[in-house]
Amino acid sequence: MKISLIVAVAENGVIGRNGRIPWRLPADMRRFKSLTMGHTLVVGKRTFAETGKPLPGRKTIVVSSTADLPAGVHRVATLDDALALALRLEQDELFIAGGSRIYTEALPHVQRMYVTRVSGQVSGDTVVPFLVGGVPEGWVEVGEPEPLDDPGNSQPATLHVYERAVAGEPDV
Repeated sequence: MKISLIVAVAENGVIGRNGRIPWRLPADMRRFKSLTMGHTLVVGKRTFAETGKPLPGRKTIVVSSTADLPAGVHRVATLDDALALALRLEQDELFIAGGSRIYTEALPHVQRMYVTRVSGQVSGDTVVPFLVGGVPEGWVEVGEPEPLDDPGNSQPATLHVYERAVAGEPDV
């Protein structure tokens, strides 16, 4: 099973403001849906609270020791528990889909990152520090960046796909 991280992030590392995504990117939302459909998502309780329900066509694992969740959503206490459960649910590609703490905890396990770079410095209160201005050492970009053009986008954005440069399977 491939473990992938999927995120939209501003140049200054911001991914959220007041529990919401601080931009509107319909092209990125369509890409997110296309990539994750039929797969398993791992999210934290605040990220899950943004939608409040499981996304159609996807299995959802929420990392939380306290969240009260709707039927059909799996709750686990730790990221390690989420990865163990995902091994039973997902055969192909697992998506780590937020928030900041989950991204940071999961990074050592991740083999691929789908990063939508939102142009500009965006004000916000949720940041992914390891994505400020680039990606951590040991990652290589796969293919060419793909502009996410859509007249409904509030800001320019570009999709980048990175893979871990070091061969081998992560520890799960």
